[in-house]
Amino acid sequence: MATRNIKEVAQLARVSVGTVSNVLNRPEIVSPATRERVFEAIKKLGFVRNEVARHLRVGRSRTVGLVVLDVSNPFFVDVAQGAEAVADDHDSMVVLCNSAGDTGRERRHLDQLEQQRVMGILITPVETESPWVEELIARGTPVVLVDSPATGLQCSVAVDDRLGGQIAGAHLIERGHRRIMFVGGPMSIKQVADRHAGVTSAVAAADGAVELLTSSAHTLTVAEGRAIGERVAALPPDERPTAAFCANDMMALGFLQAMASHGLRVPEDLAIIGYDDIDFAAAAAVPLSSIRQPRELLGRTAIDLLLEEVADPEQHRHRQVIFQPDLVIRESSALRRDA
Repeated sequence: MATRNIKEVAQLARVSVGTVSNVLNRPEIVSPATRERVFEAIKKLGFVRNEVARHLRVGRSRTVGLVVLDVSNPFFVDVAQGAEAVADDHDSMVVLCNSAGDTGRERRHLDQLEQQRVMGILITPVETESPWVEELIARGTPVVLVDSPATGLQCSVAVDDRLGGQIAGAHLIERGHRRIMFVGGPMSIKQVADRHAGVTSAVAAADGAVELLTSSAHTLTVAEGRAIGERVAALPPDERPTAAFCANDMMALGFLQAMASHGLRVPEDLAIIGYDDIDFAAAAAVPLSSIRQPRELLGRTAIDLLLEEVADPEQHRHRQVIFQPDLVIRESSALRRDA
């Protein structure tokens, strides 16, 4: 079927093109009888309004782009749900893009979103300093950083990840662990570096009584956590850490799988604590202790800040909102060891 246009609708409804436009955009100023004729013509012709073309005329769309590090991570799904709930209340929609931790892919998503004239962009950047994000802002697209600190050029919402790492380390030390491994990476991701710095500070406060090992990862995935767990499980007992703090729950779940496959008991042989407190953490074979982040609240707050800037860019003042993490203790780290 050929694509129908607004002129054909006007001809069939016996009205002007301007009247059809008013029916589509400001129906309250058109009489009910005229509106009915236009809607009948639209239905008969199968006319679908070209939103992209309309947005090019009026300036920007009602779409918000959300670019995340890993769409397979439930943490980002929950963030997206929070953002989407607020967007829906404002007659807008969220388009989810997955950078997969790749800077080139991230840039392509940003270019495409800008070409579509999105209202604004929420992003968890691959790297702390992103020149193309700064360029985007300079060209007039509002940007809010999610789960990442801001440079001052934009608003941001984040969790105090250094404090989260410190809480995790202090919990394991209090449970009697004296050889702790941090599992995570790459350190170019600011959240990972901050969580590592936090657990490092907790170990330092133990005045040499605790050893911190670090196992670097290429990605924050279940597969990477499992691979590192396999290597740890193969170590002789006297070289193996007694606890692992994983940079996110996905890695912690993979690490837990490796322990189970090698017949190691959690937490008797090795305790595990994750980060994010995704729903799967509580549902694991051994319920997983985790540092909880307010996932949906991060998304809600981020889009609130974006909408504030869009509504009044002249009066808007950038804000950096920092949430506090919480420790959720479950079976994977509950056992107190003889130090």
